[in-house]
Amino acid sequence: EVQLVESGGGLVQAGGSLRLSCAASGFTFDDYAIGWFRQAPGKEREGVSCISSGDGSTYYVDSVKGRFTISSDNAKNTVYLQMNSLKPEDTAVYYCAAPSIGSSCYPGDLEVWGQGTLVTVSS
Repeated sequence: EVQLVESGGGLVQAGGSLRLSCAASGFTFDDYAIGWFRQAPGKEREGVSCISSGDGSTYYVDSVKGRFTISSDNAKNTVYLQMNSLKPEDTAVYYCAAPSIGSSCYPGDLEVWGQGTLVTVSS
């Protein structure tokens, strides 16, 4: 069974940084994709970033390009989201998600979800 556990959220001032972690279990970390999503209060869930082992591709939503970096540590079965220059509008619950099999970052294929971690950016 694929399981994902997020950590690293917290309260930070605008301009600060946080690193989120998504620890994965239940699948071999040599053929995977992990996506990060966020949902702010009263807003729809938004895809933020994704990394795919298939071709090493990474993807970012325009609003975080140049500020967020997704990376993976295959030895630890963990994907990270380094968030720099945080803004109040980055405040949200952040979730990681993965396909149950394969390395597709297509949102419709990301069917396993973690419980989320809250990021609050104060102005």
